[in-house]
Amino acid sequence: MTSTEKRAAFSLASIYALRMLGLFMIMPVFAIYAEQLEYVTPILIGLAIGIYGLTQALLQIPFGMLSDRIGRKPVIIGGLILFAVGSVVAAMADNIYWIIAGRAIQGSGAIAAAIMALMADLTSESHRTKAMATIGASIGMAFTAALVLGPILNEWIGVPGIFWMTAVLAIGGVMVVVFVVPVPEHLWLHRDAEPVAGQFGGVLRNIELLRLDFGIFVMHLVMTSFFLAFPLLLRDVGGIDVADHWKVYLPVLLLAVALMIPFIIIAEKRGKMKQIFLSAIVLLLMSLAGIALFATGRWGLIAWLLLFFTAFNLLEASLPSLISKIAPVTSKGTAMGVYSTSQFAGAFAGGVAGGWVHHTYGLSAVFIFSALLAAVWLLFALGMRPPAQLKPMLVNIRHIQEEHALIRRRLLQIEGVREAVIVEDEGVAYLKVNSATLDEEKLEAVEALGASA
Repeated sequence: MTSTEKRAAFSLASIYALRMLGLFMIMPVFAIYAEQLEYVTPILIGLAIGIYGLTQALLQIPFGMLSDRIGRKPVIIGGLILFAVGSVVAAMADNIYWIIAGRAIQGSGAIAAAIMALMADLTSESHRTKAMATIGASIGMAFTAALVLGPILNEWIGVPGIFWMTAVLAIGGVMVVVFVVPVPEHLWLHRDAEPVAGQFGGVLRNIELLRLDFGIFVMHLVMTSFFLAFPLLLRDVGGIDVADHWKVYLPVLLLAVALMIPFIIIAEKRGKMKQIFLSAIVLLLMSLAGIALFATGRWGLIAWLLLFFTAFNLLEASLPSLISKIAPVTSKGTAMGVYSTSQFAGAFAGGVAGGWVHHTYGLSAVFIFSALLAAVWLLFALGMRPPAQLKPMLVNIRHIQEEHALIRRRLLQIEGVREAVIVEDEGVAYLKVNSATLDEEKLEAVEALGASA
């Protein structure tokens, strides 16, 4: 990657991560903090935690498309300002309703699609996958950091202080966009990174993609419901003060990542993606049922928590990979847009449904409800076709002086290239390739022709 591409990758990943950090830091502590708020009920606690998902789900695709018209940076800056305003509203709140309003405004700063599009504008086709992977890694690190920092910061500055801190981080993000993120020379429509209006019908009719959309919906519904209830169990059943919850989350999360990695390798390298994926859903179901029915002390809770996060991390890593493998070669951006919308809708549904179940049936019922949803997901996922061991690639063909049909034929003759679609207005060939058999030298020769003026 060039120095400009590296600067783009790390600066945009940091903006994405800081925003997710601000959204997630209250999750491990809010259910306990909210008990002291005026007008509070379990349903309203759930709504406060999950409402950001509703506004995010409604606005992320429109904001991404708006960035095609008015530019990426104005949309990203506007979204960060909205996020800062929502954080201030929540920080100054003295009752649960104002926190709900603040969280809704936070979520309305829906900049994920615009960030992805800007990343695509600023990186070459050959390096875009690495740049996008940087954002993916930053999200995982932000989630882990949030679960650890939330209880620590709650002890130091309280939940209002966390909201003030997220407002400051958002303004810092604006400064990064203005002064650090490079300005792209051109704005392109990138079918691998952003939604295309005419492709939604095909994506929404694809049953294999719908299985994955339903899966991410259930997973984030379960995750949001989980944090409505589990911190209360750690305190009341485990006897662990909220200030010490990070001492549970940190080692459990690190060990869960270590346990996940061998399964990811088996899934990707040995073509066992479906088997590993279904096994992870089973583990998720078992962990939720175990917490509800068998966790009676501190160490029991921690053991089931480890199983939960191992399954959760494995699924969180597998689902985007499956989207890339299954989505039509020129519809990946649209498929990811629907997938992300499903994810945020799940977070909202988890807050509302989890809060209602807690209010109506009690704390353990939240985990039973989540386990039942995981069982429904498992039934829906059983019919999935094992995905082909292919990965998407892009090749720049702007400067190749040949008819597109001839370029496509040349690409398909390269060992390991299974699909090739030429998109004339982008000057790009979208490929799906078998990495194990790909003749990289021949592909690089074609790419060199396309990149040379």
